[in-house]
Amino acid sequence: MATRGKCEGQRQRLAYESARMLSELGADAFDRARRKAAARLGVNDRRCWPDNEEIRQALLQQQRLFHADKQDRTLADLRQRALTAMREFSAFAPRLVGQTVDGTASLDAGVHLQLFADSPEEIALDLLQRGIPWQQRDDQFRYAGGSSETHPVFGFIAGGIPVHLIVLPHQARRNPPLSPVSGRPERGIGAAELSRLIAAAE
Repeated sequence: MATRGKCEGQRQRLAYESARMLSELGADAFDRARRKAAARLGVNDRRCWPDNEEIRQALLQQQRLFHADKQDRTLADLRQRALTAMREFSAFAPRLVGQTVDGTASLDAGVHLQLFADSPEEIALDLLQRGIPWQQRDDQFRYAGGSSETHPVFGFIAGGIPVHLIVLPHQARRNPPLSPVSGRPERGIGAAELSRLIAAAE
């Protein structure tokens, strides 16, 4: 049985190594990064494994220490692109979610917006009218209470940045999907709050 002090030290090392691996595995691959880090460091006691939030905090620390200037520019570009997209799709009450909000985003991960519509066809028609080529996929999202739902996601490239439009039913504004990081309802932020974030960083 691991002592509390030993376990805490292993947890911190695992969080750091997991965060480093996220850049190789993808921004949302918390579980894969955690498992690979545990295997690499030989930590088999899962009580000593960090949760997603601890890994996210370690990632933020690494970015501030080693890539502060680059990360600031990346985040500014992503947030500005997100704001432009939110204005373009304002009819669908867009909410910015994911790592562009918390500051750990990468250009590869892009921008993730929740849009609320009666049907996915509304979003497809809007994209068609704008002449924006897109790809559609279906992703699964978890909800409070243990349920899960599959929702369409429309993806396109704008200014070299991937934009992902997650199409949700209107009732999801009151009960949004859970964050894959925190496990709590991910309500995101609106255009006004995003504008304030951008202004505060300038």
